[in-house]
Amino acid sequence: MATIAPPPPASGILSHGLSPGTRAPELDAPATPDGRRVKLADHKGSPVGLIFYPGDFTPVCTNELGLFNELLPELEGLGARVFGISCDSLWAHVAYVKELNLRIPLLSDFHPKGEVARRYDVYREDIGTSERALFVIDAEGVIYWSHVSPIEVNPGADGMLDALERLTGRQLDFGPAVPMPEATQAQPEPRP
Repeated sequence: MATIAPPPPASGILSHGLSPGTRAPELDAPATPDGRRVKLADHKGSPVGLIFYPGDFTPVCTNELGLFNELLPELEGLGARVFGISCDSLWAHVAYVKELNLRIPLLSDFHPKGEVARRYDVYREDIGTSERALFVIDAEGVIYWSHVSPIEVNPGADGMLDALERLTGRQLDFGPAVPMPEATQAQPEPRP
């Protein structure tokens, strides 16, 4: 079980991020598992999903990255390369990845602190982390979709999945919904 730190002492949104239609700024940051540098230019020709999150080992970030980790095969099925980015050190990322069994590469925006987040206009000076932000970048390096969520709210993956489906013209098929067995559905309390 992961050790979870308290959430950052902040809330809301301070920076709204770069808008769709803007050329995505280059990024060049070390990534898990081995510190090799990831550059946006190395992924030209494929859509890229960026998940900016405030910090490793925090409750909302752990839930958010866990969700994207579970959906990684679907995201890759849409041709996307997906990366998480925070201002934590590479060593913290390595421990976090190991603890949560994450397959999503995590990029360290640690030094110079917040440089990538600043380029994407999602750095929070008040607490020294990034906003909770999602970006989909098209194959030509232009931001196709972006979303900034209040720092204390997990935005989920629906927006990124929808953007990738629209961008690629492909639809994901999650199969038919499976109903819950009767025994696990909430039952009304009998009245006396």
